[in-house]
Amino acid sequence: MGVEAGAQAARSRALAVLRIRSRALAVALLPAAVAVILLAGGSTGHLVGRGWDLARWIMGVTAVLVLLAAGAIALVVARSRPAVSPTVAIAEESAPDLYRMVRDLADRLDVPAPSAIALTPDCDSWLEDRTHPAHGPLPQEDRDEITGVRGLTPARSRRTAASPVLVIGSPFLWWMRVGELRAVLAPVVAGTGPSAHPDIAAARRFVRGLDAAVAVASAPRGPVFRSVLAGVGWVARLLLRSCRVHAAEMERGVAAAAAERAQAVDYGLRIVAQEQVGLAYAGWDRLLTRVALPAWRMGRWPSRLDAGVVAALTELSRRDRLAEGFASRLGERPACDLLEEPGTIDEATSLLAARLFHGGPAEAGPDWAPVDWQEYPEEVVDRTWRTDAARLHRVLDTLGVRRSPDPVTPHHDAPTLARVVDHLTDPAADASGRYAESDADDERYATGPTVTTPPTEPDTAPRSPEPYKAMAADDDEELGESCSPHSAALAAGLTAELAREEAATPATGSAPPGQGPDAALWDDGSLPLFPLQPPRSGRELLADHVTAMVCCAAMDTAGATPGLDWLDGPTLLVNGTRAADLAPRVLSLVEDGDPAPLRAWLIDLGIRPEKPVRLV
Repeated sequence: MGVEAGAQAARSRALAVLRIRSRALAVALLPAAVAVILLAGGSTGHLVGRGWDLARWIMGVTAVLVLLAAGAIALVVARSRPAVSPTVAIAEESAPDLYRMVRDLADRLDVPAPSAIALTPDCDSWLEDRTHPAHGPLPQEDRDEITGVRGLTPARSRRTAASPVLVIGSPFLWWMRVGELRAVLAPVVAGTGPSAHPDIAAARRFVRGLDAAVAVASAPRGPVFRSVLAGVGWVARLLLRSCRVHAAEMERGVAAAAAERAQAVDYGLRIVAQEQVGLAYAGWDRLLTRVALPAWRMGRWPSRLDAGVVAALTELSRRDRLAEGFASRLGERPACDLLEEPGTIDEATSLLAARLFHGGPAEAGPDWAPVDWQEYPEEVVDRTWRTDAARLHRVLDTLGVRRSPDPVTPHHDAPTLARVVDHLTDPAADASGRYAESDADDERYATGPTVTTPPTEPDTAPRSPEPYKAMAADDDEELGESCSPHSAALAAGLTAELAREEAATPATGSAPPGQGPDAALWDDGSLPLFPLQPPRSGRELLADHVTAMVCCAAMDTAGATPGLDWLDGPTLLVNGTRAADLAPRVLSLVEDGDPAPLRAWLIDLGIRPEKPVRLV
């Protein structure tokens, strides 16, 4: 370890952690030491008498019990499997240039090279110690890696006893250039120097063992094991609290030492590369929440998420003048060229991202199929809209809403947008009638049959507001006091219908045969580990479903097409251009019961709300 001030501070904190471990050991051995003294005193004739005999018996039994408890705690701490981040292992045969770059960087920094490289679907990079015996060579059953992908094999044979694994965020490889990636990884790789110091390595193993023991004690088990492990958990938590400050300061010292050592390598380029880190994080978050999440909900997982980050950030640079300089970098060599098969690795990280952020299955199947970006509009956007529209009409049927107010109207039994709009319309906000608002509007609809409906007396006769109020009792606060009972009841019905569909979906993520929870490096029961968004509220569900119905009507009556916007996700294309300003008009209908803005928007685009639409 070098002479950096941070390294010395880290070593001193590591020694403090080890002293706490030594004190715990001393406390465990203290009753045994007292018992040995009493026994030695009795054998030499110095400590004799009934009182000393009783003390010898008491201390002997106490020492045995304490030693047994200490041995059990030490066994649990030693055998507990420390937490490991889910990653995709990159074998050296799959990325020889990447391994060569990392080793050259380690040589320039005069630190040990990482033992292996892995990718994570996140915008971060770190070193991870996987030298615990439980992380040994399990190529077929190691749940830390996504196996079974062409060209990817765990590189366990190259791992040494001390070198950690370098984990790289996969979006960095696709968005950053080779020089930028090397500059960003320099302070991370420099951390292998302090990590190799025996005191720091021992302190880290002790802390990780305690953390793993707490996790084992917290796991649900039988009543006998629960009572035994409760004491183990209490001791482990006590030791963790005792060394928490020292462990945190030790890691800060290691980070400071690594940053100080890395200053001599590409320092100027690293300042520029840090801007790309923030940009990649923003693009990755936008891509997951706006583009990937709708696909995951439909049982599809985009197989080229990392390539999608490049498209999303390129689109951002096209729209934002502040990001114009970022697009000029695209002419340089991307870091993904360091991989032999970037498409295969992108597929593996995309599947892992779906598993971590959505809780999808570990392998592709009939109900969990990959989708390419070219197929996204038809396979995801169109199916999502029509599925939501079908669910909306099923709920309306459950609530007893008639398909059409006029039984003689053609297609009166077919699902239409007019049915939804009329149901959500507040009569007080729609005193001027329905769709034939002027002679000019009638002329725009001259190509189709004219729909004549009474301007007054909306379809409220067969519906009583009391059932709606009862169903929407829990949604009044989130929809607002001014919201009509029709909107609140429809939102409550959609929430219940969606909950029933999710409950009927079979559970995913079960371990394969022969591998139980104890053999997994991360718990499948806690998936998704990082949910992207909280559950949608009733108002959001209702707005999404009404928007989907509007888009279906636009596609079936006005020739619109589904599209993909890299920054905003699913979008509606009318005559090849993106339809704008739909969301506030839908919210006006959902929250205020005012259909006028939406009807004006429909008229402008030539969308016929009274025409039937095709559902899933």
